[in-house]
Amino acid sequence: MTAVARTALLCSMPAVGHVTPMLVVAAELQRRGWRVRMLTGARYERLVRRAGVAFEPLPAAADTLDEIGADSRNRGLATINRGVEQAFIDPAGPAGRRLEELIAAEPVDVVLHDMTFLGVQSLFARPAADRPITVLCGVSPAGFSSRDTAPYGLGIVPLARRRTNRLRNAVLNRVAPIVLRPAHRSLDRFLLSTGAPALDGAFFMDVLARSDLLAQFTVAGFEYERSDAPAHLRFYGPMAAAASSAVAAPDWFDELDPALPLAHVTQGTVANTDYSELIEPALGALADLPVQVAVTTGGRPLDTLPPLPSNAFAAEYLPYDELLARTSVLVTNGGYGGLHHAMRFGVPVIIAGDTEDKVETSARVQHSGIGVNLRTGRPTPDAVGSAVTRILADGRYAEASRRLGEAIGLSRGAAGLIDDVEALVRARERGGRG
Repeated sequence: MTAVARTALLCSMPAVGHVTPMLVVAAELQRRGWRVRMLTGARYERLVRRAGVAFEPLPAAADTLDEIGADSRNRGLATINRGVEQAFIDPAGPAGRRLEELIAAEPVDVVLHDMTFLGVQSLFARPAADRPITVLCGVSPAGFSSRDTAPYGLGIVPLARRRTNRLRNAVLNRVAPIVLRPAHRSLDRFLLSTGAPALDGAFFMDVLARSDLLAQFTVAGFEYERSDAPAHLRFYGPMAAAASSAVAAPDWFDELDPALPLAHVTQGTVANTDYSELIEPALGALADLPVQVAVTTGGRPLDTLPPLPSNAFAAEYLPYDELLARTSVLVTNGGYGGLHHAMRFGVPVIIAGDTEDKVETSARVQHSGIGVNLRTGRPTPDAVGSAVTRILADGRYAEASRRLGEAIGLSRGAAGLIDDVEALVRARERGGRG
């Protein structure tokens, strides 16, 4: 008799930094014989199908995150108020209804969802035994409230003195739901519409802790210590696909002078339409320093770049493993996945991000000691130049990055995550037979 394959539904909001790590998880599930489907935006259908995963499209009303990110990236409190409503809460209803339809048509053992896929909250309207196991996939910094941390979205690092830190956080954690009342009310309305438990005074990010396993895609050393962290929070390291040789190095790559430090400057593949944010001031800052500069446009044509100084070279993409192995400092606006890739190679970081989750990512770069947080998305050339000089002169930043890179190398990865998922499934099956 042939065993019935276990089934998983992966749910991701439509953003490349969310979809890509989820596909690494999907690959490990499929390697073990699971039937896997993925619910995400239409723009990612080709990427999902190319990975051999069955694709399920989000309804149009939920397929909005890419457009919101491209039009106007909110800053400050707007990011975690109306910005959060537009990006994550408004799509939650249609996303949740689509999720329920898919499960009704084909029941699943496990739903794995990224931390912004709030549609999963509809599942918590019924007892745990009557719904699939749920797994939160932390594709961005953890947002669970804690006496040891400031509320998510403020980019405030913990203080060294524990008592002072907790007193400050107690005030901020009381004030945050008041300041962010519109987002909290909007989320409560959605929860009420599904029959799921209301926030009941909790910070809006704490609904994420309802999932059966909280899988953070980083190592503990890159997160804040939380003495009151949820017991089911675990760290698996970044979900990185195997290195690809599809990107060929340009002719100039092998002509770089190994005696000079190499600074890699990038605005990633999403927030890369306005070079005046980071690439332009970085080029100006580094033009007269004894360094070489490798710039990537994230796929935009090279003729869209400002004029390059004589020590700078550009490509739309570069073979990242080869690049980072030669890089002395990364200047970036802070994609979560890209930072972990840099840490794998012990590369210190200068980060300039103040939008979406990047303010929290930037704070963790600062707190972990792997780099310099410029505290703005539009740094001046002087700020970039000073930070590069500081990092190249102080080996502690590279050493901190190397330590985290070693931890990443020892992390359990997708295999460890699926080991734990399968353990949850076996425990559920034993309970059902009880």
